[in-house]
Amino acid sequence: MIGRLRGRIVEKQPPRLVIDVGGVGYEVDAPMSTFFALSQQAGEVTLLTQMVVREDAILLYGFAEDAERRLFRELIKVSGVGAKLALTVLSGMSVADFVATIEADDAARLTGLPGVGKKTAARLLVEMRDKLSGTDIAPGLNGAPAQAGLEPDGSGARADARHALIALGYKPAEADRLLRGIDTESLDSEALIREALKRAVR
Repeated sequence: MIGRLRGRIVEKQPPRLVIDVGGVGYEVDAPMSTFFALSQQAGEVTLLTQMVVREDAILLYGFAEDAERRLFRELIKVSGVGAKLALTVLSGMSVADFVATIEADDAARLTGLPGVGKKTAARLLVEMRDKLSGTDIAPGLNGAPAQAGLEPDGSGARADARHALIALGYKPAEADRLLRGIDTESLDSEALIREALKRAVR
């Protein structure tokens, strides 16, 4: 089991990172909140990881905060929620927002996330309410995600943001709709993704 990685980021293509650890490149999928946090770090970074073993692959998922990893672990225990959908949930809202959504019984906000239909939302509300009861998943979490730190590059940033949204489960037309109207000239790709994700869960 790989529970933690420390190394240099050598490739960033949301939701995938490649971390160089002693000359070995580890491919890690991460929620956008982790991408935003890593944008403020220079040199070596540290990621908490969760390894998921499937018949056809061994996958690593990385998180900047322990609260994110703990919520991810609880989400993938829910029937019908796989690692990809759990990553989408964590990309679409913070841990604190997710906990508040469950406590408020807000199915509509959950169905605003790609891949979360009414049945999945209902299942999440029921099962996660029990899982979160009496836990300390949310406390200690940083507030708003860190600001992105890459230089904007206009249309290239938009293309990267669109690619990332599609990788997170949004259909191409939906990704285009979420990005429409956002100033793509002054924002980098990670900032564009964050703005689009805010629109998705309104």
